[in-house]
Amino acid sequence: MAVSQSANVLEKAMGHVEGGVTEQNMTNPDRDRQQYGDPSGERMKALVWNGKNSVEVVETHKPKIIEERDVILKVTGSTICGSDLHLYHGAVIQLQKGDILGHEFCGKVDSVGPGVKNLKPGDRVVASFQIACGECMYCQKKLSSQCERTNTNKVENIMYGGRTAGMFGYSHFTGGFAGGQAEYARVPYGDVNLLPLPDDVPDEKGLYLSDVLSTSWNCVVDTGVKEGDVVAIWGAGPIGQMCAEMSFIRGAKRVIVIDGGPAAWRLDLVKSKTPKVETLNYTDLPRGETVTSKLKEMEHGGPDVALECAAGEYAKGIGHKIELALGLETDTSEIINEMITSVKSYGRCGITGVYVGFTNHFNIGGLMERGIRLIGNGQAPVHLYWKDLLKMIQDGSLDSSIMLSHRVNMDEMDTLYQKFDARADNLQKVFVQTRFSDPPTPGTPELTSWK
Repeated sequence: MAVSQSANVLEKAMGHVEGGVTEQNMTNPDRDRQQYGDPSGERMKALVWNGKNSVEVVETHKPKIIEERDVILKVTGSTICGSDLHLYHGAVIQLQKGDILGHEFCGKVDSVGPGVKNLKPGDRVVASFQIACGECMYCQKKLSSQCERTNTNKVENIMYGGRTAGMFGYSHFTGGFAGGQAEYARVPYGDVNLLPLPDDVPDEKGLYLSDVLSTSWNCVVDTGVKEGDVVAIWGAGPIGQMCAEMSFIRGAKRVIVIDGGPAAWRLDLVKSKTPKVETLNYTDLPRGETVTSKLKEMEHGGPDVALECAAGEYAKGIGHKIELALGLETDTSEIINEMITSVKSYGRCGITGVYVGFTNHFNIGGLMERGIRLIGNGQAPVHLYWKDLLKMIQDGSLDSSIMLSHRVNMDEMDTLYQKFDARADNLQKVFVQTRFSDPPTPGTPELTSWK
């Protein structure tokens, strides 16, 4: 919390990078009801961050159109992501109390600004988790996650040597935009950042084009998974699960998924949905055996490719736990070091789990001496992939429903965060419904309630 507050003060003192083209640092219409709230006075439910490990469903004002290419969306589906837990834990800096969270959502167009010509009220759409202008150097290449003009945060610019695009519901570090874990959402550049959903793709499938499908596909493609590869995946959550499925689509010979601890049940889930997958529970390894030694036993020389689908905030060893607690690092290097020592020489390691800052004890020697390719997959450029992934859903070559485990109501999202964080109730990927949602599509989970 102290680091986040200090970063907010620093950003305010330094100002912003020039060149922004859309209103930023508007994470809740109630921060200025006159400027950002709908003149009708209509209110909505939204999930807000109240501090470390504290979120709450509150009533706030419906947002209004403030720029000519805005779209106001009636949210019909959202979800929770492992990335949201980094916010929940306070691991991502520059959160402020009352920020509306959520970066994956779909819905129906409620109203459009005068500059939006390709959408109309009633259209079903899915939003990309990143906000792109559609015109800058990166956007012209469909590398939408690196848009130069929608996030003017100077702290990020200094830390990373550049900035990501603005992102929905992901702190002021990424522009400060209200998220989609709400009944309404304002989508800047809505003509660019919304993809129409055809009638044969229900919300329970189309929603996940927003992030998880594009992120998984980017991880697999960007790390270069190819025909005949043996792939090891750290993390059996939704991203890891879909990376396993997509690695097989890309021609992988074997896929080994690694997880353990309170999340070990996910290995059985992934295996039940994709029987070809092999699993490795690190908590079951006997004394003296490691993930690296087991992988080299399972495959001569180790896997060809390692995919990091967990994140940097989850330390296993006491040393990293202490350093994280003392603020001596923001991310542990343990999984990345396991990947480096596990793959074959000249193997490829892709990082798609969230790492936000700096790490200690990184095995740079193993990386250099054995010719390991370490690839930061980056925030996935959704616009580069989502049309092709939509076609794959339509033709049946990609089934996003294999990760869908639960359906819950918007007003129980605070409980959902607690349970998802605890890896409880076999929660894998969740569909969160609002008052605007259609009834469950046949074959998808019925409503779960904890009341």
